[in-house]
Amino acid sequence: MADQTRNPAYVDQVVLAHDVPQQPPAAAVVKEPPQAETDEESVNQKPVEKALVEEYLSKPKCDNQGNVLQSGSFKEESTRVVDLLDNEKKALQQLKQLVQEALNKHEFGGQQPEAPKEDDEKKSAKEEAKDEAVIDDEPPKPETVAETNDAPAKEDSINLVETEVIEDKVATAAAGSNTVEDDGAKTVEAIEESIVSVSSSAQPAAETEAYVVSEDERKGGKAEDKVVPPEEISIWGVPLLADERSDVILLKFLRARDFKVKEAFVMLKSTILWRKEFGIDELVEQDLGDNLNKVVFMHGFDKEGHPVCYNVFGEFRNKELYQKTFSDEEKWQNFLRWRIQFLEKSIRKLDFRPGGICTIVQVNDLKNSPGPARWELRQATKQALHLLQDNYPEFVARQVFINVPWWYLAVNKMINPFLTQRTKSKFVFAGLSKSADTLFRYITAEQVPVKYGGLSKDSEFATTETVTEITVKSAAKHTVEFPVTEACLVRWEVRVIGWGVSYGAEFVPSGENSYAVIIQKARKVAASTEEPVVCDNFKVGEAGKVVLTIHNPSSKKKKLLYRFKSHPTTSH
Repeated sequence: MADQTRNPAYVDQVVLAHDVPQQPPAAAVVKEPPQAETDEESVNQKPVEKALVEEYLSKPKCDNQGNVLQSGSFKEESTRVVDLLDNEKKALQQLKQLVQEALNKHEFGGQQPEAPKEDDEKKSAKEEAKDEAVIDDEPPKPETVAETNDAPAKEDSINLVETEVIEDKVATAAAGSNTVEDDGAKTVEAIEESIVSVSSSAQPAAETEAYVVSEDERKGGKAEDKVVPPEEISIWGVPLLADERSDVILLKFLRARDFKVKEAFVMLKSTILWRKEFGIDELVEQDLGDNLNKVVFMHGFDKEGHPVCYNVFGEFRNKELYQKTFSDEEKWQNFLRWRIQFLEKSIRKLDFRPGGICTIVQVNDLKNSPGPARWELRQATKQALHLLQDNYPEFVARQVFINVPWWYLAVNKMINPFLTQRTKSKFVFAGLSKSADTLFRYITAEQVPVKYGGLSKDSEFATTETVTEITVKSAAKHTVEFPVTEACLVRWEVRVIGWGVSYGAEFVPSGENSYAVIIQKARKVAASTEEPVVCDNFKVGEAGKVVLTIHNPSSKKKKLLYRFKSHPTTSH
């Protein structure tokens, strides 16, 4: 399997819902990847290599022919059936037929219907043969004549005729037979014919009546048992084949297997059985604590409406958290269950209707990541990676890696040949200095958390209030104006990525005889400031404008973010 081959040091620690097309799940032994270098001291003694990697990350990637590789160029396919190609529509219909047959036969691990089994049928046949053998061993008894003699006089003639007919047929059958076996079979046949012919004109004997009724009941029971309702299966809260939402789910499995119907069906079946074995529905309702809420969390949406999941591996630098999470195998399993539960809850909020948002964006923060030296983290996340990529196909719209450390380049070269072009097109990498700009390519600044360069935080502003982005040229000043037409309270937020600039604010009235009011004297905001976002306000009593001045004395361009709003006030 491709996923088993490409598990070098770093990839093992990236916990994400992978969607790399693989071979169908099979019983295979996962081999341990080669151990990566764990000597952190030797790693830290390579500043030259670090500089080279930073230069590599800042340059466009090229293939062997010098063509620029478009990182992050993946375009998500349509989930509407009408938009599919003819061969894709055909594959979807074939997969739906296989799923329906499996539901009818209860092949997805549900409760088996109570239908007559082959062994029961054989047993019933043996019992019938035994009954016939008993009849063969017992020739007609004179008690039959005696019983008929006890009947009323008006039935004597009929009974005598019956007895004579039976005796005549038995005698004839016995005379024409050379073996005991043929003799018994024909004798039984003669008796059965006599019973049927006589029962039409007279009331059958008690034993015969019981035999006929039990035969009818047995046949009727078989007919009823064959009518069994199909199995009902739901996955991520969507019942299979119930409505158009299930088409969207089936398309995920088909795309994960390049529209190979049988392989997609095997993957789907394996996923459903794993979900039952793992107890997914029960797991979603469990309380597994909130110790890892800073490690993995959902925050905001990208520009296309996909929810964004952040994986912050630097949190495991905290020794106490690391010990609580990975000190033994039981804790590994708890971590795995928590990660699966988190993903399940996130997926169930997606819109599986055709054309809806049914994928997420993963942002993987590698700043201060423990790296490949942490064996326990590698083992736990490797197991999670296998489960996620085997059972959660096509749930990632894009993988964005930010704050990529210098040592990642070597690992990236190792895994790159094992990734499909489709998967590689979803991957985006950014070093420390380019992380914010890279995120802004896919996520608006009002949706990006403050720690990653955006303005999203608990404040007077909502994530729906738009942020304006401006590039401030090197050794230049830039002014931002907020017009005011009435008495009001003006609020604003401003941020320069990396700061290292001077910031000032003033109010300039519209009246000719009015004077400008300094709100904030120009001050230098250092790059290491603990105040990444400046939040300010000013109460205005007349028409005018609020002017912000940004002076960038450095030799590099700076990204300026700001937004403002006003609340009318009443003057007293």
